[in-house]
Amino acid sequence: MASNAKSDPDVVRIGTRASELALRQARLVESALVARGVRCELVTFKTKGDKNLDQPLSEIGAKGLFTQEIETALSKGKIDCAVHSLKDLPTDSPDGLEIVAQLAREDPRDVLVVNRITGAENLDDLPAGSRVGTSSLRRRAQLREIRPDLEVVELRGNVPTRLSKVESGKVHAAILAAAGLIRLEVQRRITAFLDPTTWIPAPGQGVIAVEARSDDDRMQSLLAPLNHESTSIATRAERALLAALEGGCQVPIGAIVSDVGAGPTLYAMLADVAGKHIVRGSRLLDARSPETTGEGLADEIRMRGGSSLLVELRQLTKLPAPQPE
Repeated sequence: MASNAKSDPDVVRIGTRASELALRQARLVESALVARGVRCELVTFKTKGDKNLDQPLSEIGAKGLFTQEIETALSKGKIDCAVHSLKDLPTDSPDGLEIVAQLAREDPRDVLVVNRITGAENLDDLPAGSRVGTSSLRRRAQLREIRPDLEVVELRGNVPTRLSKVESGKVHAAILAAAGLIRLEVQRRITAFLDPTTWIPAPGQGVIAVEARSDDDRMQSLLAPLNHESTSIATRAERALLAALEGGCQVPIGAIVSDVGAGPTLYAMLADVAGKHIVRGSRLLDARSPETTGEGLADEIRMRGGSSLLVELRQLTKLPAPQPE
């Protein structure tokens, strides 16, 4: 049960958003700590992204829409660690905080959910003019590239809310993250999985990250055993690319390390909002230096037209210009 006060100094206070999905993710961390003899309690927060459901995420325009309030509490010592969906975390952590552990990655793919009346079995089957819901510019751009004849509509709210809008016919279909549906145990609602090497997920998608204060030796030692090394290596490459392209929820960027063919490979895309111009690329992952892989692929994407796309996106969304080195 969530609590907002600490009654015992030995109890680890775990900060989390209050949605059912966030709570399930936090409970995975809690269970892992309890198995190691640690007593825990959950402390819930409502973030700016949770409160403002009327605007598209890209228009709210602030970093840390789903993390800032929790990170502030962590910085002030009101909680001992914070559990996040890694894809919600900005690439630059606040001073004094760091990601200490990443749990083994759940399925990172995006999925298509279709209502019963529409009855399509994949993206190609959706009738022209179908309304497809998403709150992600990355999904919007890729959908418009593949199916420009579909109507893409804004879809906000938690996962159950979005599923209910599909079921009620407010939208004919929606694009969601497989990990969220699996963790909520509603994977039966998935109509089709989208190939992550061609339909590229968000950097860090499917990963639960645990954040703590850099100077908190106790929490560092408690959380370190929870870290899944291969997941961490993959996301370091993905987030290095994201940082190099100065991306966030206002920029349609995808990145995923997928082990197909020649070995673990970083796939990435950068698009304009309309999905008319998409630059894609891939590079074999250097597990010894995953950041180098991400930064190198980002440079390649910039050289192949990405730089002009970023200039265009800054003008449209009033993003800050890149700072000099």
